[in-house]
Amino acid sequence: MQSQDEEALPARSVFVPILLVALSLCSWSGFQTLQLIREQQQLEAMKVNLAPQELAATKLRSALDQVATATAKLAGEGNGNARLIVEQLRSRGVTINSPAASAPR
Repeated sequence: MQSQDEEALPARSVFVPILLVALSLCSWSGFQTLQLIREQQQLEAMKVNLAPQELAATKLRSALDQVATATAKLAGEGNGNARLIVEQLRSRGVTINSPAASAPR
């Protein structure tokens, strides 16, 4: 009897499962693409927001470099306090460019 029932059932098609897999892959790819676009927009917005801080940090770094160069120049001229500062900075791993190297050419 079972053989008659099996013969009476139509053959199952693989179209529906393949269609479901294809739709789920397309949906997942679309979702990932949207997420990446949102993250890129957020990163660009943060970069724009941080630009003034980056500019201020660059100015501060330049000012500190000028002070350190002037201190090194004073130490080279024999100023004891400047020499002490340069030695302390050197012992802490801070490198000061020589005044001659910092001068514009």
